[in-house]
Amino acid sequence: MLVKTYGSAVFGIDAQTITIETYYGSGQLNYVVVGLPDGAVRESLYRIEAAFKTCDLKMPRQRLVVNLAPADIKKEGSAYDLPMAIGILGVSEQINLDLLDKYIIMGELSLDGSLRPIKGALSIAIQARKEEYIGFILPKENAREAAIVSKIDVYGMSHIHEVIDFLNGKTTPEPIFVDTRKEFAESQNNIDFDFSEVKGQENIKRAMEISAAGGHNVILIGPPGAGKTMLAKRLPTILPPLSLHEALETTKIHSVAGKLPAETALVSLRPFRSPHHTISDVALVGGGNNPQPGEISLAHNGVLFLDELPEFKRTVLEVLRQPMEERKVTISRARFSVDYPSSFMLVASMNPCPCGYYNHPEKECVCAPGVVQKYLNKISGPLLDRIDLHVEVTPVPFSELASKSISEKSSAIRERVVKARNIQIERFKEKKNIHCNAQMESKQVREICKLTTAGETLLKTAMERLNLSARAYDRILKVARTIADLASSEEIKTEHLAEAIHYRSLDKENWAG
Repeated sequence: MLVKTYGSAVFGIDAQTITIETYYGSGQLNYVVVGLPDGAVRESLYRIEAAFKTCDLKMPRQRLVVNLAPADIKKEGSAYDLPMAIGILGVSEQINLDLLDKYIIMGELSLDGSLRPIKGALSIAIQARKEEYIGFILPKENAREAAIVSKIDVYGMSHIHEVIDFLNGKTTPEPIFVDTRKEFAESQNNIDFDFSEVKGQENIKRAMEISAAGGHNVILIGPPGAGKTMLAKRLPTILPPLSLHEALETTKIHSVAGKLPAETALVSLRPFRSPHHTISDVALVGGGNNPQPGEISLAHNGVLFLDELPEFKRTVLEVLRQPMEERKVTISRARFSVDYPSSFMLVASMNPCPCGYYNHPEKECVCAPGVVQKYLNKISGPLLDRIDLHVEVTPVPFSELASKSISEKSSAIRERVVKARNIQIERFKEKKNIHCNAQMESKQVREICKLTTAGETLLKTAMERLNLSARAYDRILKVARTIADLASSEEIKTEHLAEAIHYRSLDKENWAG
């Protein structure tokens, strides 16, 4: 006898339907799983047999073959336990077969018959709707995540007996319903941090506002305790709110990586990822034997914060370069390749020297001659080339720390940022892959960032007097364009250009002495 159930495999952030064919016939007792299963899938039959015994279900005592089709795609993980178990119950005539071809079934099976959560439920639900399945049966913990997909019934089950009773028509549970737009709107303002909590540092807040308005990468250079991390953590609060499309895409990535919090239906706030400097290059960009998204993909549509940038291994920093340009990561293997989106804003922080007090207004640097430059050289030129704003952070004086005045709230700054972003959206509406000023290529910079005669003179003088490197030229123009957008100015004025020049500290050839 042959019974078919249907599950799904996740590749990258997309899913592909898998047919689980279960054959039960005469012959020597033998359980076999075929179709390129990994170790976790091959172990499924042991979990299923133990679960059947504890749940008073019958395990067939004849030849049993389970094929996962298409057979040329590697199947990974324990989420195939439930569809395989249902297929075995089907061939042994313990359940009704009428509904099996109408539902996608996924879930890991515990030895007591309870269901454990899976990864990638949202991607699977989207694919199931696309292929016009009626519903999706999965563990209860993943139900709200899958239920944000409309036009498909999602049933969250906590035990295999619930699945059996549903397929046999003994129970008719209500599908899980999530009002996606309402939940998305309500959770967008659940912000833990605010710029009003930061005392002083008004010039740094201004730089962060420019960074958010144009999508520019930024590096903060300053002594320990100056507030670099505090400022970086608050950057997502002034970025434009996620659109529903961006939220769905971000949720898919976190779901595939297994990083979505329990009972969370949708990622509605921009991600903020802050990996430790001991991270490996694979953990940062993604990959592994069974490819998984890395930190840069988990930061998609949000912020990647690299604290103490020179302490990261050089190989780790260098793998950032291509994803920052392409805004996606391709993981290639012998049999397949997967793409993970990685459109993020990079925020980095660093001390100016190993002791941390170079250029400090009060404390003296104790580093030996040449050590400061050696420390800065840990960051390669090509990586620095992709960072638009270099901002020096100075310690906050006691008078400002003790001040009772309340700084500007993130919501007020966000309004200006959104207004500037809307100008850029209108500007680049004909460009497919450009959405903000930071993404402009050299050709667009020449077309859009035209200077007045006075502006050209100012930039030429700055390049010569401050010994700015050639790579600073385009970056200055992009940042100046963003500053003009914040001022709702159609042309780049000299004051906009002067402010942009101010944010190129590390390009000054004699900065480190």
